[in-house]
Amino acid sequence: MNKVILKGRLTADPELRQTQSGVVSCRFTVAVERKIADKATGQKQSDFINCQAWRQTADVVNKYFRKGQLILLEGTLRTGSYQDRIHNDVTHYTTDVLVESVEFCAPKSGNGQASAPAPQSAPAQGRPQTSQYQTQPQAYGGFEEIFGDDAPF
Repeated sequence: MNKVILKGRLTADPELRQTQSGVVSCRFTVAVERKIADKATGQKQSDFINCQAWRQTADVVNKYFRKGQLILLEGTLRTGSYQDRIHNDVTHYTTDVLVESVEFCAPKSGNGQASAPAPQSAPAQGRPQTSQYQTQPQAYGGFEEIFGDDAPF
């Protein structure tokens, strides 16, 4: 199984590109904070994960996400390699997340006010879906919220 779920902040605005055949792609990097703090400094470290989205998902990322914004994404891990242009005997290895869907983690605000609702997720091309974007989050995944002593355990 190859499944990646990341929550972090964009380190820069997404870079939108288009192939010669007109397919849109978007590259961006997400800074993901580690759970455990550094013992020496007490500060948490971050990992910088390269991500790439295609087609509809790329359009959504490019349109709705900017540097510093919190993003939740799901995808698969992809590895690759390429030869150095200057030193032909050097091979560079890459690891990227191929993004299948994205979600907002916090409302976008400019002057302290929440903005109008934006798409909550964009499924990858070819996945079954009822509409182009899911505009309302699924409440509790179909489960009922239980308060106080009503819990069955």
